[in-house]
Amino acid sequence: MGIEVEKTDAEWRSELSAAEFNVLREAGTEQPFSSSYETDSTVGVYACRACGVELFRSETKFDAHCGWPSFYEPLAEDRVVYIEDKSLFRSRIEVRCANCNSHLGHVFKGEGFDTPTDDRFCINGISLKLEPSSS
Repeated sequence: MGIEVEKTDAEWRSELSAAEFNVLREAGTEQPFSSSYETDSTVGVYACRACGVELFRSETKFDAHCGWPSFYEPLAEDRVVYIEDKSLFRSRIEVRCANCNSHLGHVFKGEGFDTPTDDRFCINGISLKLEPSSS
C-alpha cells in the first residue's frame, strides 16, 4: 500500500471539520481524555477518518491510561508509515496513514505494558472512525 489518496488542502478542508483537519493534516494533537474511543469496548475495526482505510482492530486496543486510544499493533504493517519526529525537543516516532498520509499519532516502544509487542500506538481518537463488527 502506498499513498493512494492525494487531495489539496482545500479539498481536505471541505471534507473534514476544523479539528479533524488540524490533527489529520497539520499533525496536531487532540486534548487528552477527549475521545470516547480511549475506553470504548465496542468490538470492531478502527479506520482512518480521512480516507476510510482500516488501521487497527479493537482486539489490539488496551487502556494505557494516557488520555488517547492505545493499540499494541496496527492491523497490518503496510497500513501505517513511521516518520521520525523531533518537534518537541526529543525524538519520537510519528504514525501516519499509509493510504492518505494523515497524521494519526505516535508509537512508543518498551514502556513495560503487558502486551504482546510492548508497543503503544498512541492515536488521536479524532483520527479514527470505529466500524463496529456486525456479529
